[in-house]
Amino acid sequence: MGNDLPQAGRGVRRALAEALREAVRSGHLAPGTRLPSSRRLAAELRLARNTVADAYADLVAEGWLTGRRGSGTLVTDRMITQPVLVRRAAEPSAGPCYDLIPGNPDLTTFPRAAWLKAARRALATASDDALGYGDPRGRPELRAALADHLARARGVHVSPEHILICAGVFHGLQILSGVLAGRGARNVAVESYGLNSYWGLLEAAGLQTLPLPLDAHGTVPVPPVGTDAVLLTPAHQFPVGTALQRDRRTAVVDWARRTGGLILEDDYDGEFRFDRQSVGALQGLDPDCVVYLGSASQTLAPGLRLAWMALPPRLAEEAMAAKGQIDSCEAFSQLTMAEFITSGAYDRHVRAVRRRYRDRRDALVTALAQHAPKVCAVGTAAGLHTVLGLPPGTEQRVLQSATLEGLKVASLSRYRHARSLSAVADALVVGYGVPSDTAWPEALSALVRILS
Repeated sequence: MGNDLPQAGRGVRRALAEALREAVRSGHLAPGTRLPSSRRLAAELRLARNTVADAYADLVAEGWLTGRRGSGTLVTDRMITQPVLVRRAAEPSAGPCYDLIPGNPDLTTFPRAAWLKAARRALATASDDALGYGDPRGRPELRAALADHLARARGVHVSPEHILICAGVFHGLQILSGVLAGRGARNVAVESYGLNSYWGLLEAAGLQTLPLPLDAHGTVPVPPVGTDAVLLTPAHQFPVGTALQRDRRTAVVDWARRTGGLILEDDYDGEFRFDRQSVGALQGLDPDCVVYLGSASQTLAPGLRLAWMALPPRLAEEAMAAKGQIDSCEAFSQLTMAEFITSGAYDRHVRAVRRRYRDRRDALVTALAQHAPKVCAVGTAAGLHTVLGLPPGTEQRVLQSATLEGLKVASLSRYRHARSLSAVADALVVGYGVPSDTAWPEALSALVRILS
């Protein structure tokens, strides 16, 4: 391993971590193997001890290694590689059921120890007013932490006083639908494929949803004349998987400036870009025209019920009034999230799970190329799901085979707006976020079986 490592420079820690990661992945370091102490390995490789200790710490955070007091550093027994096996699907599966419906992360990756540490520190330092009803906008500590994080990670330009904490993106859209209805809006343009729960929420507020056209490059985002607002997922359009192209990003912002319309940007998985730097938020092009919605649901867990909106100044007071005069999001969770962000733990966690999900994506693409080459994977550059294009006329048969194999999968048509004039050929939407590391190899094997 030592011959493959640079002996100086910024890449030493990363190269060491990757060499160890590959040794575990390939089986050269078996589960339970005890690694040399950081002092001993540093001496053998002629590296600084801190470099080795930091590489070990990175791999512990990612779940490849485990550090036990008195036992040293061990390869975790969760990292068991399993080959993709192809067999004919015939009988209903008597084994476990694997959930490949998109929308949730792997909850086993929730950083319990780091979150508990942040919670203890947040509780110990919380002011007495944290026990009160609170600012309807949310805890100022969290809003300040988010303003800094969003500027760094997503290119969002917003001051803390214009951030509104809410209990999920659904809750945020409820607030915004009230604001739009109160302003006399009549409709919202939406993507042709998306979540019908969001469309139903808007329509319940009296707002008609108008599906936008869809072509080979994704959504055509400039809405028809008379549209009041548009709801988009620009960084990774859900569920079709494409990113909104540069010319289309500027076109929809120009529309908003010209007409006074409002753009609602749902950045549901913008932190998970695998092959290059993340696509920046649309909000950065014009913070006065775009409401940015983000949440901890994909990066941490939906059960935290933590989301946020970066609002144009002209909307901030109306949105706060629509939310109500009492902060509806639990204060200590907000304080913990603020501490989690400011301490750097959030960034470290996102980097770790991003690598984990990228490995799953790579395994999926490789397995398809080997065993189901006629299946085309779309939208693999980002996110926790991909769209698998199927041969014409095979969608229902594949769905039936999935049931027999114990797989929960969704067809792309499930997400199509009822009034959309755009239709995509047979396809599955496959989420690879939910299964645990130990469950994912067999889930992938079952998926390949129904596609090959």
